[in-house]
Amino acid sequence: MLNQLTLSLQFGKLENAALHRAALPRHKVARWLRHALQSDAEITVRIVDAEEGQALNRDYRKKDYATNVLTFDYTQEPVVTADLVLCAPVVDQEAAEQGKTLQAHYAHLLVHGALHAQGWDHDDEEDAQVMEMRESDIMARLGFENPY
Repeated sequence: MLNQLTLSLQFGKLENAALHRAALPRHKVARWLRHALQSDAEITVRIVDAEEGQALNRDYRKKDYATNVLTFDYTQEPVVTADLVLCAPVVDQEAAEQGKTLQAHYAHLLVHGALHAQGWDHDDEEDAQVMEMRESDIMARLGFENPY
């Protein structure tokens, strides 16, 4: 049985907002996250523009550029609580460069962020390989191609 998920899906000010909203129907976002979760969770997913994405990355990670996904994890037990912030223009550009649909790339980044929220990491080569295998397995169960 899949875990319980309380989901808040937010869209900041975006160019091409309709494109991103269409790629992220609430029921699909919930399904993708549930498949990546190993316990109950309360997750906020926020889709932001480059300016907001860059400010968050700079303020919290001391990296002055917009990145595809930021995971702010607060608790892992008994309930996973986290904010996943995805930068729409970065996700759009990466999807095009990687020859993926926007929806497939969003699904992968949400799975990736949900794993981070549960303590998964990719700081060294071994951890990266284990996390990538886990992501690929989850994506396959969701009906997507291997993201790597």
